[in-house]
Amino acid sequence: SAYNTPKQPVVRFKRNKHHKGSIYCVAWSPCGQLLATGSNDKYVKVLPFNAETCNATGRPDLEFSMHDGTIRDLAFMEGPESGGAILISAGAGDCNIYTTDCQRGQGLHALSGHTGHILALYTWSGWMIASGSQDKTVRFWDLRVPSCVRVVGTTFHGTGSAVASVAVDPSGRLLATGQEDSSCMLYDIRGGRMVQSYHPHSSDVRSVRFSPGAHYLLTGSYDMKIKVTDLQGN
Repeated sequence: SAYNTPKQPVVRFKRNKHHKGSIYCVAWSPCGQLLATGSNDKYVKVLPFNAETCNATGRPDLEFSMHDGTIRDLAFMEGPESGGAILISAGAGDCNIYTTDCQRGQGLHALSGHTGHILALYTWSGWMIASGSQDKTVRFWDLRVPSCVRVVGTTFHGTGSAVASVAVDPSGRLLATGQEDSSCMLYDIRGGRMVQSYHPHSSDVRSVRFSPGAHYLLTGSYDMKIKVTDLQGN
């Protein structure tokens, strides 16, 4: 029957050889007019894009070369305060987080503090950034300052582990991390305390995301499973 054969998706836009290496991360700007990519060629590229026509606008790509290692993650700051065009990026190399104003095409800050490669970034409430690193910590950054405002270790039980994924719930109250030792950590941001650490998977947890109402946490792992955890219980 027709239900059994999924319809092939239509590719609306394609750009070959956009980077000289593998592309590790992509992000839309909140306005939908910029498409950012990060690669192991050490470049961040920002492609001006028209969502109506689903095509590049013809304006030249912005290309940023401040990284000295693979860019593992990037994200645009959400807040209207930032004009929707401030991009943050991080990865291997010098372990800095870089912020870039894509409207003006210039770098803003190099945020230093992590002592291991940064594997994941997340932004919330306009100015806040969470970064997860191989140094077994999550750092919170406030771009209004711009500096690190808190360091959260993962040593809840035992030795701690590299943080491969981070997310903050929509209310800005709860941080979730996915770690390379197959554990997830829930951290109360306002209370400044660990809520729980548990092992939903049998391998690296590479992706964590809250559902819109933060009732559930979705996790994806190298063990080839995705799991939904109910956060409403105890």
